[in-house]
Amino acid sequence: MRTIQTSQITHNIKEMCMEANHFLTTDMNEALKNAVFTEKSKLGKQILNQLQDNLAIAGEEMIPICQDTGMAVVFMEIGQEVHFEGGILEEAIHEGVRQGYVEGYLRKSVVKDPIIRENSKDNTPAVIHYNIVSGDKVKITLAPKGFGSENMSRVFMLKPADGIEGVKNAILTAVKDAGPNACPPMVIGVGIGGTFEKCALMAKKALTRPINERSEIPYVREMEEELLEKINKTGIGPGGLGGITTALAVNINTYATHIAGLPVAINICCHVNRHAVREL
Repeated sequence: MRTIQTSQITHNIKEMCMEANHFLTTDMNEALKNAVFTEKSKLGKQILNQLQDNLAIAGEEMIPICQDTGMAVVFMEIGQEVHFEGGILEEAIHEGVRQGYVEGYLRKSVVKDPIIRENSKDNTPAVIHYNIVSGDKVKITLAPKGFGSENMSRVFMLKPADGIEGVKNAILTAVKDAGPNACPPMVIGVGIGGTFEKCALMAKKALTRPINERSEIPYVREMEEELLEKINKTGIGPGGLGGITTALAVNINTYATHIAGLPVAINICCHVNRHAVREL
């Protein structure tokens, strides 16, 4: 059994909130740089260059990449041999988000109640997902999710007879409907299978997979590649102003499902696709 102090969780999440809002992951950085060279549209290339300038300023002057610093989504993969001491784990996670957003001068975008809509003034609570795994490590993935792209996400409860073509059409429909509103070039997370809520969770988690890694399942890998090609032929382009760089990746996760269902969720993320990962 390994003991981890909850203060460690708070400290790391505080730092991760600031890290994710100021710096892109290496895979996202490389993809955006490569897109400048592959984009054929003059205006699209100009937009991509402006995004590069924005990223440079954000890193050099510690200004958030985007004014929407998102709602903190936290994935906790906890080894079953880990024991936490020093307080309640969930409270420690929320405290880390509070410190990160307050001390990092990040925009507070969370309201306490969806109808009353009073701002919490510290960007809490976070949205937390737990997964118990083997071992004595804790893996934290923090993703600040902006709502320009979040609002463009969809869940389709398809019929089994719709099959793989129905799944592809659902994904393409969601992307086309999103258009410029999701701040392209996008990263598209997809969850197929499970239940209503499971497919949405898989789609969200898919956004945190490095965009240069494809699925290990052959048909899923082929679908990721096919859909990325088709999406980039829609002409939406960077900033929605035309071009061949509408998406940087399509990441698909799958799970078992009921004989009567074929749930599909599409969680779209904007060009920054912010997240930070640490293992304790």
